[in-house]
Amino acid sequence: MSAAEHIPAGANLFELRSAVQSCRGCDLYRGATQAVFGEGPETARAVVVGEQPGDQEDRQGRPFVGPAGRVLDRGLVEAGIDRGTVYVTNSTKHFKFTQQRGKRRLHQKPTRGEVMACRPWLEAELRLVQPELVVCLGATAAQALLGPSFRITKERGAVLRLEDPWPAQLVATIHPSAILRADDREQAYRGFLADLEVAAGVLGVA
Repeated sequence: MSAAEHIPAGANLFELRSAVQSCRGCDLYRGATQAVFGEGPETARAVVVGEQPGDQEDRQGRPFVGPAGRVLDRGLVEAGIDRGTVYVTNSTKHFKFTQQRGKRRLHQKPTRGEVMACRPWLEAELRLVQPELVVCLGATAAQALLGPSFRITKERGAVLRLEDPWPAQLVATIHPSAILRADDREQAYRGFLADLEVAAGVLGVA
């Protein structure tokens, strides 16, 4: 499985956003409403990478517009990072879910194979944006770029180095959805914010 053959050579972000809708690089497209591509300025100094679109993102076609997105927005503001200057995307572009409870579709973690099949889209985004910093939200996003040995519990908040597909500094933290599931949301949020403040320091905006 690979999305590579679906990516038009020499495409810009606008063209990639259109092309991703016809991607058949893995089976996730079958259940999703649409592909959800990244958004933000092509000149962004930072790229934020999540795991996959959620229910609201799948419906609206935009990344981080649901409950987790509101947590991310709050964290970026409090860390001193303007979301309007950040490119926001996900490691996979289609929503994977298990069932419906009422009208709510329940998130299901993408497999390693699905993440790697979709990685060419993320690679294309990073090469076009050429960020100074990549912020990974959750283990799936970090492992998509750093490999399966990465452990969020051990390396979150550290300034790491990404070489492939684009040389940049990298900071990983928990996914905002983990805060919403936490028994102590405030404590989980404080840790998340501390990691974003590290990212802000790398950008020189802290």
